[in-house]
Amino acid sequence: MAFAGQGSTLQTHNVELVKCIEDLREKREEVHRQLMEEEAERQKLTSELQLIQRRLNQINESISRKSATRNEYDKVVQETEAAYMKLLESSSTLLTVLKRESVNIQSKTSIHSKRQVLGVA
Repeated sequence: MAFAGQGSTLQTHNVELVKCIEDLREKREEVHRQLMEEEAERQKLTSELQLIQRRLNQINESISRKSATRNEYDKVVQETEAAYMKLLESSSTLLTVLKRESVNIQSKTSIHSKRQVLGVA
């Protein structure tokens, strides 16, 4: 009977071992499934990150070009404003000179007319 009891114990252990091995395989499969999902997500994120990085590079280049263009506009506007101010100053000076010359001409004409009226040469 002792031998029969050992056989029964061996069979019980065998059933438990098979069950444990199946549990381990199921747990392994679950971990494998999770691993595959995470690797797929990592690949997707890597692709998205590459797209985002390319877009960021494009935006940085665009910002750089537009900043340079804006700086050129700033320079042209400043130069144009400076030239315009000089033009205003010149036109003001010209107007002042023109008025003074006009007064001088009128004065000479007026004096000449008075001399003619008086008969003075």
